Amino acid sequence: MYKELKKIKVKDQFSFAIEDSLEEVCNASETGSGIFLVYALDGEEKELIMVGSTGTIQNDGTLKSKNGGLFEKIVNGHQFAKTGRKYSWPAQMKLENIARLEVYWYETFNDKNKVIPTFLEGQILQNFLDENGKLPKWNVAF
Repeated sequence: MYKELKKIKVKDQFSFAIEDSLEEVCNASETGSGIFLVYALDGEEKELIMVGSTGTIQNDGTLKSKNGGLFEKIVNGHQFAKTGRKYSWPAQMKLENIARLEVYWYETFNDKNKVIPTFLEGQILQNFLDENGKLPKWNVAF
């Protein structure tokens, strides 16, 4: 667990297998903004393969978020193709022989926390880069 995430109060996680419906298993907030971390599971091994975020902070300190919050970004955000993750994740998991993903999500900007989602995403990616010399394999760039 990254120390930056310890103070975030609104958080949860879910598991996703190739045969699951991402829309059904995703329990992420439909109103909140923040970040999500995706881990590939291989037996007892757990590898961070992606960090994503949603929500933009305006110069007046308010949050601009897309409808559907973290849920929408995780389920319908585009990755690997111009199609939502509900389609692209199972296809990519088959290609990489990944049986299960664990997704941890954190609502970083609300009444209790005022952490800019992309700032926290960048911090975690920087820590990963420092430790591994590269970004998680499903993060194309940052």
